[in-house]
Amino acid sequence: SSPDECIRRSIEFFQAMQKSHGSLKSVGIASFGPVDPNPGSPTFGFVTTTPKPGWAQTDLAGPIGKALGVPIGFDTDVNGAALGEFRWGAAQGLDTFVYITIGTGIGGGAMVGGKLIHGLMHPEMGHVLMKHDRVEDPFEGACPYHKDCLEGLASGPAIEQRWNERAENLPPDHPAWDLEAKYLAHGIVPQIYILSPQRIIMGGGVMDQVHLFPKVRRHVQEILNGYIQAQAILENIDDFIVPPGLGNRAGVLGAIALAQEATGC
Repeated sequence: SSPDECIRRSIEFFQAMQKSHGSLKSVGIASFGPVDPNPGSPTFGFVTTTPKPGWAQTDLAGPIGKALGVPIGFDTDVNGAALGEFRWGAAQGLDTFVYITIGTGIGGGAMVGGKLIHGLMHPEMGHVLMKHDRVEDPFEGACPYHKDCLEGLASGPAIEQRWNERAENLPPDHPAWDLEAKYLAHGIVPQIYILSPQRIIMGGGVMDQVHLFPKVRRHVQEILNGYIQAQAILENIDDFIVPPGLGNRAGVLGAIALAQEATGC
């Protein structure tokens, strides 16, 4: 749907909820990015340079907040999912972890020391450039900005364009999956080096292929080659790289957590 239609239908949904359940205190929006999550910025609440057609420079938070008359908690979908997992899912009891989603795009959110990472903007883990062996994989990449970044090589659309078949239709023994796991592992390892997470949570539609998890774990161990002497990686990697505890509800519940934070809850 178009941005205008999406915003209109969202407002109508919440207005209907107000009629049936009473007034809202706040609303949380966990959006695909890139976005501007800085409350002090004139473009706070905007989707910015997204490759999704028609959505670049769209103000999401402004119209919804104005129509409903409530504060808006706003962040990326992956930061929202990370917050949901921190509150109620696979990151409970942790203070430093990474959440990565692999679907129509690839994005990552992270919490360090109990706080979601923000700074210049927010993490863009899906657009790190990759080690790309063009003999092994001649596919040029699907990202309109970088071609063969992680998203360009390992997102759902990249899989479909490379193999001329949707990911969910490829059998578990298809060579696509080992290549996919290798790219995802190369995307994860820098996060291990830089952020030193206690856990990495991998969600999104592509990761519904549960046979991917052992392949990703194996490639991560091979790439690290014993350099990180941590029991979590050497002996307990099944508990280090995991699916979301909240399943496909992580993003929605994360938006609820963002709404709660907007009112100090």
